[in-house]
Amino acid sequence: MTGRPPTRPHQSAAGTTGPVVRAEAVIDLSAIEANTRLLLARMRQVNPRAELMAVVKADGYGHGVVPSARAALAGGAGFLGVATPQEALEIRAAGIDAPVLAWLWPAGQDIEPALAAGVELGISSLDHLTAVLAAGLAGPQPRIHLKIDTGLGRNGAGPRDLGAVLDGVAAAERTGRLAVAGMMSHLASADVPDDRSVVEQTIAFREALGVAASKGIQARWHHLANTPAVLDHPDTFFDMGRCGIGLYGINPVLTPAGLRPAMTLRGTVALTKRVPADYGVSYGLTYRTSRETTLALVPLGYADGIPRAASSVGEVWLRGRRRRIAGRVAMDQVVVDCGDDQVEAGDDVVVFGPGDAGEPTADDWAAACDTIAYEIVTRIGPRVPRRYVGGSAGSAGSADSADSADSAESADGADGADAGGKGSGRDAGGTR
Repeated sequence: MTGRPPTRPHQSAAGTTGPVVRAEAVIDLSAIEANTRLLLARMRQVNPRAELMAVVKADGYGHGVVPSARAALAGGAGFLGVATPQEALEIRAAGIDAPVLAWLWPAGQDIEPALAAGVELGISSLDHLTAVLAAGLAGPQPRIHLKIDTGLGRNGAGPRDLGAVLDGVAAAERTGRLAVAGMMSHLASADVPDDRSVVEQTIAFREALGVAASKGIQARWHHLANTPAVLDHPDTFFDMGRCGIGLYGINPVLTPAGLRPAMTLRGTVALTKRVPADYGVSYGLTYRTSRETTLALVPLGYADGIPRAASSVGEVWLRGRRRRIAGRVAMDQVVVDCGDDQVEAGDDVVVFGPGDAGEPTADDWAAACDTIAYEIVTRIGPRVPRRYVGGSAGSAGSADSADSADSAESADGADGADAGGKGSGRDAGGTR
C-alpha cells in the first residue's frame, strides 16, 4: 500500500503473526461469538425460550461497537443494547437492523432521529415519557422499555414514582401512542457471592411486573439478569438476559464459565539502552536501577488507556516472560527493566491477552491497579487501532478478510468493519 512504511511480521505471545506497530488491540471476533453462544445456552438450560441482548455500549467495551455487535448477533444474540441513543444510531448507520435499545438519555435530548431509526428507548420517569410521546408525533410509533429501580439507586423509576409512570405508560399504550416492548431493571451486586440484594431486587422486579399487569401493561420482554446473574443466579433470568462484559470474555464471578478474552493489547519495543546502577527512570525518578541493566521503552501510556495506577506494578509480556513496569506510567510510554536479558528494539510486547502463553490478562491488570477488568478494556483509547481476527464471514465485514482470520480494521486504524451483512432483524427487544 502506498504511503505506508513496510512492516515485518513478528510473533505475539499467543504465537500469531502480526505487523510491527506502535500499539494495537487485536480483537478476536470468534471469541465474542463463542462467549455469546455460551451465555445464551446457559440461560436456555433454565428457559428454552430465553433470548439474549448483547450490550455493546462504550464502543463495545472498547472492542469496537459495530464488529462486536455483528459478532454477538452471529453468536445468537437477537437484540443489542447500548447506553445512549447516539450509540444506537452508530449501529443503525452501519446497516444493522437488529432491535436496539438505548436506556440512558436526558429528557431534553433530541430523540427524534433515534425513534425514526427504530431505536427502542428506556423510560425512567414521567419526563422521559412526555419526551417520547412528543417526539413520537413526528414519526413511527415509539417502542419503549420501562426501566424500574429495584434497589440499585441509579437510573429507573423509583418506588415513589413508579405508580404514576405506569399509569402514564398504560394510558399512552391504550391510545396507541407507544408500544411497551419490555420492562427492565439492573442488579447492584450480582457479582458479590451470596449477596441478599439479588433476591430482594428480583422480588421487587416481580412485584413491579404484577403492578404493571394490573394496569393493563403486558410487555413482551422482561429483563433483569446481567452477565454475573446469567452465570450465578438463574432465578433472575425471566425471558431475556442483558450481557455485556461476558461477551468480551471477562468473567466477573468466581464460577468457572469457559469465557475467552477477546482483546489482546500489544505493542513494540521502540528503544533499548544500557544504563548503570542507580539510574532513575521516568517522571519523579520513583524507580532506580539496582544494577547495570537494559531498559526497554514501550510506546504505550495513559493517553492510550494504560492506567497510571500501573506505575511500578503492572506487568507486560516481553521475550517469553512477564516484566514489571519500571517507574511511572507516562502519557505516551512506559519503561521495562530487562536486566541482562537480550531485548531489542522491534520486539513484541503484550500488555494483556487471554493468558495462553503466560502473558498477563485484563484481570491481572485489574488486580494490580485495584480496579475491575471492565475498566481495563474499556479505557483503551481511540489512539490504539483495533485489528479484527476470526469470526464468521460477515462479522468483521472486510471484503479482503471475511473468509480468513485476518483484520477487518487495518493496523493504522482505517475501519473496514462497516461493510457486510446486517443483523438479525428479530422483532422487538430489552447490563453489564
